[in-house]
Amino acid sequence: MSRTKRLRGALVEYLAEAGPANTSEIFDHINSRFRWGSTMNQLGNVLARDARFIKSGFDENQLAGGYRLRVCIWELADGVAA
Repeated sequence: MSRTKRLRGALVEYLAEAGPANTSEIFDHINSRFRWGSTMNQLGNVLARDARFIKSGFDENQLAGGYRLRVCIWELADGVAA
């Protein structure tokens, strides 16, 4: 059994319900919903390595001071049901 089984299940459930979401939105949802939470590194690794999730693009913003912020947008692959 993998260490991230509950996290993977929660991600499938969230993306099926909410549709495409960026990494920050997913991170905030997981950490507000569950007591055990997740780190950003753990979340990124699960999203990148599990075939049920696909990267559909990038969300680019510019913060005060000229800093650019680029986060990935994730969605469920075709044929994945919650």
